Amino acid sequence: MATQTISPRQAWILAARPKTLPAALSPVVVGTALAFADGGFALLPALAAAAGALLLQILSNFANDYSDFFRGADTPDRLGPVRVTSAGLIAPDALRRGIVAVIALAVLVGLYLVWVGGWPIPLIGVAAILAALAYTGGLFPFGYYGLGELFVFLFFGVVAVCGTYYVQTLALTPPVATASVAVGALITAILVVNNYRDLETDRRAGKHTLAVRLGRRGTQIEYAALFVVAYVVPPVLWLAMQMSPLVLAPWLTLPLAVRLVRTLAAATDGPTLNKTLAGTAQAGLFFSLLLAAGIVLGTFLG
Repeated sequence: MATQTISPRQAWILAARPKTLPAALSPVVVGTALAFADGGFALLPALAAAAGALLLQILSNFANDYSDFFRGADTPDRLGPVRVTSAGLIAPDALRRGIVAVIALAVLVGLYLVWVGGWPIPLIGVAAILAALAYTGGLFPFGYYGLGELFVFLFFGVVAVCGTYYVQTLALTPPVATASVAVGALITAILVVNNYRDLETDRRAGKHTLAVRLGRRGTQIEYAALFVVAYVVPPVLWLAMQMSPLVLAPWLTLPLAVRLVRTLAAATDGPTLNKTLAGTAQAGLFFSLLLAAGIVLGTFLG
């Protein structure tokens, strides 16, 4: 799509990076399924958690686009999709106002969740917003220092699953924490593909992501290891935590995971890596949906 043919509405959609948004719902689906299994399902808190997760993902995408523009990371030879600020589709001032608007919406959702869940929620919410802004912005943009994977694993995986469960049940359990590790690993794998694709341009821009630090082979191993971590979790939930064997349903996605790992190991061109990124997001979503289905169906089958 030529940039001159992109309308303002399409530019804002591009800035939100819609292909990344389904991954933001994965932890909410799993956390809600666990709450249902424990008799604590609550529709409105679950919907609010979903809205909050989507807003935080959009905020992170907006802030990343804005900050990378000023730091010179989005160069013309970048292999990824169009970045709206560097392409001149959205002015920096306009995108900054968009960031403020998304934060305001997230705060509104957060106020309801504070009313439901009490004092832990504002602490988590403020930390998540600051982390989204500091990923590539601020005095210490931790995405530039190889800490992006840790941020994504914690906030978009562990915190998102546990937070979704907590606002419905006001408690946490070992199975919830364990399931959050699988979701966090697969969401982190999305970032790994993104950084692998941008490795050379990030290196030239002085953006020392973990992919830049590990190199291509090391990043390929990291990507495969995240899938291994995720697929170890269902047997742990079944055997160690005595959940229904239906929690093994995510193993149906294993062929897709193997294909993605092999593709990343061989791919060098932008289009293939972009497809691998989208496929990784899909694999994480399918895994989460099957895990959630296994958890819920297991409650009916004893």
